[in-house]
Amino acid sequence: MNYNGPKVKISRKLGLNLTPKAKKIMGKKNYPPGQHGASKRRNKLSDYGKQLLEKQRLRFQYNISERQMANYYKKAAHMTGNTGDLYIQILESRLDALVYRAGFARTLYAARQFVGHNHVLVNGKRVNVPSYHVNVNDVISIKTKSQKMDVIQESVRAINAPAYLEVSKVDFTAKFLYVPLKEEVPVIVEIPLVVEYYSR
Repeated sequence: MNYNGPKVKISRKLGLNLTPKAKKIMGKKNYPPGQHGASKRRNKLSDYGKQLLEKQRLRFQYNISERQMANYYKKAAHMTGNTGDLYIQILESRLDALVYRAGFARTLYAARQFVGHNHVLVNGKRVNVPSYHVNVNDVISIKTKSQKMDVIQESVRAINAPAYLEVSKVDFTAKFLYVPLKEEVPVIVEIPLVVEYYSR
């Protein structure tokens, strides 16, 4: 299932800034959570441990279930091309991921909620499935009534969208220009280790 627990705690455990709050706190507490987090010496990870950690880091950056992760890997493995690159491209084509990248939400968790609560349209039609696959040239937009929400207004003011999205702050739209290369996607992961984990 998707993670709904404390975001700061899991961020510190994985060494990732999953939310703005986590980024702020990790600036002061850059060590694992727990009573002995600051003094505990990290054990050297086995090869499997490294693979598992990278898989978890990728999973939490997209906030999807283990079953979805495995299914996306199987899909990428059956496609022609580099499996790791294709895997990232499939994940990045999810509607909730692109709503977040476009700057309509401050976190991926918020983007998922916006989609689920019917605030998002794709090509003018309401879509409330976060895992919806967005195709090249599709236009994502925020419903007119929802554009007035303070949380969306605040997010839009700080938009810094990647090159594969053409975003308009005026009409709250984002066009998916092309499927990005792995290097263009702002995720922190050693994707070969994730591929090794699932190809065991």
